[in-house]
Amino acid sequence: MTEPTSEMILYRTGDGRTQIQLRAVDGTVWLTQAEIATLFDTQVPNINKHISAVLAEGEQDERTISSQEIVRQEGTRQVRRTVQVYNLDMILAIGYRVRSPRAAQFRQWATTVLREYLVKGFALNDERLKEPGGHDYFDELLARIRDIRASEKRFYQKVRDVFAQTSVDYDGSSEMARRFFATIQNKLVYAVTGRTAAELIVMRADAEAPNMGLTNWAGARVRKSDVTISKNYLNAEEIDELNRLTTMFLDYAEDRTRRRQQIRMAEWVTQTDRFLDFNERQVLNNAGRVSQADMQRIAHERFDAFDDQRRARELAEADREAAEEFAALEAEARRLLGSGEADHADD
Repeated sequence: MTEPTSEMILYRTGDGRTQIQLRAVDGTVWLTQAEIATLFDTQVPNINKHISAVLAEGEQDERTISSQEIVRQEGTRQVRRTVQVYNLDMILAIGYRVRSPRAAQFRQWATTVLREYLVKGFALNDERLKEPGGHDYFDELLARIRDIRASEKRFYQKVRDVFAQTSVDYDGSSEMARRFFATIQNKLVYAVTGRTAAELIVMRADAEAPNMGLTNWAGARVRKSDVTISKNYLNAEEIDELNRLTTMFLDYAEDRTRRRQQIRMAEWVTQTDRFLDFNERQVLNNAGRVSQADMQRIAHERFDAFDDQRRARELAEADREAAEEFAALEAEARRLLGSGEADHADD
């Protein structure tokens, strides 16, 4: 197994007394014998006995077993050991042989919630979402779905799929298709902010501002590729508004697809304007005052200035930390020297 690609899934036992971290890799989860014993509220020798029986009877095979290197702190040393780990199929096979309430609870959870999560990347508690009162998790779920659906990559793919089915002159490889997607995206951004994507970036990108004026970005720090994405400059209210508008537009476009309404690509621009006008939004009727090429040049220039300042601050901070560490070492050296002189004086 390659640990860097693993994901941790937290499982709490039904009695609430134990939490188990399951390592999810390649569509399954892995546990050691000790962890399986804790999970099922039994002893390691009992787990080892069941594993031998499962293998001997051919219920599972060696593919359900792997090895993993773990690092443990023993006193002042870090000790590396290789241990055997067992995947979900083996864990469930053991669970059917262990007679404990915990084993039954885990089997039920694993064959429903966990299986769904491993396959789909998510799992829903339908009954909880149906219950009113308290915090409305259903509304939170809808907001997350809108954010995912409106992400640039998913929106681009969905727009391509819809227009490929509804537009009689659609060519997904043509420059026209790429320009058309940018046009639709521009119209939605303009409907929310009153500016095209390029205008918004040029207005809000600021080399002097924290994080260059971006409100969200991928990774731990702002990179050059982040500064030419208009959505990265929107505040929380604008993002929510754009997500809602984007998902409404996709629903509108998909409805036309289901009704087999064929039109030309150019007509889709008119349909987009009609959609925005009906929803009482600002409609963009021109290319805007800033071109894509100018926006990229300006944003990259500002990023270079921002990055120079960031590097200078980081260097100054590193120098300050080094000076503080050196001063602490000098103080400790003086203390030890003074202590040694005092010892000699006592002699």
